[in-house]
Amino acid sequence: MNIDGTGIGGDNPCYIVAEIGINHNGNIETAKKLIDAAKDAGADAVKFQKRTINIVYTEDELRRPRESPFGTTNGDLKKGLEFGHEDYHAIDRYCLDKGITWFASPWDTESVKFLENFDVPAYKVASACVTDSSLLDAIHQTRKPVIISTGMSTQSEIQSAVDWFGDKSRLALLATTSTYPCELKELRLNRLWSMEVMYPQTPIGWSHHAVSPWPALCAVAMGAQIVECHITLDRAMFGSDQAASLEPAAFKKLVTEVRSFEEARGNGHIGPIESEMPVLEKLRRFK
Repeated sequence: MNIDGTGIGGDNPCYIVAEIGINHNGNIETAKKLIDAAKDAGADAVKFQKRTINIVYTEDELRRPRESPFGTTNGDLKKGLEFGHEDYHAIDRYCLDKGITWFASPWDTESVKFLENFDVPAYKVASACVTDSSLLDAIHQTRKPVIISTGMSTQSEIQSAVDWFGDKSRLALLATTSTYPCELKELRLNRLWSMEVMYPQTPIGWSHHAVSPWPALCAVAMGAQIVECHITLDRAMFGSDQAASLEPAAFKKLVTEVRSFEEARGNGHIGPIESEMPVLEKLRRFK
């Protein structure tokens, strides 16, 4: 699998995605600060979420009372969080200037059409959308790489989504738990190994919703080839995903530790290395 010239899986380094999602709170300057933080941390890409509000939500859902900085209804909130064409043009230009890849999770077919205007290099299927055949088909028609999160999904639902795309060489699957934030006992990291057995030719990764970076590092140590973590400027900010996100310092620590682990992991070869030879000659005892 390849995203924007970067290989995922095999002997490639773990591909690290900073999930901005809706943590920008509808503010383009906040989005730019999050892009800066992701770039500074060493992330390979940033990811957003795109929805066509009147398609994803019913009128009843939009009218539902809900207090937020944007108004008094759920519709006020959803519309306030959504970026439009001009905003995404700004994001596209900013990421190009900063030298970092961006893509998004579309939640409906119109959002796929919207994102195609920017020729995004890949698509992410959110856990909530794994069973949305219309959306899967729209993404499939782009012929671009696809990352599928598997939270809340049964084995048969995951298999159906995988089968929809046919060409498994352009797929990656992420183990995740769709609670925000996720408790340690709900992480179930061993799913990574189960999915590796089920899909040996497909990069398996981890979508992170815990409050500490260490479970994501554990996932990499267990073989995750792609990691997605939400990033925020401040976990106390308004927003449903902020508490399940990593602040810039924690995100940077995660990336640093992942790269340190990759350096320390080695290739599994057993035997002395060159730097050991002087020590061997000095200290090795034979009787």
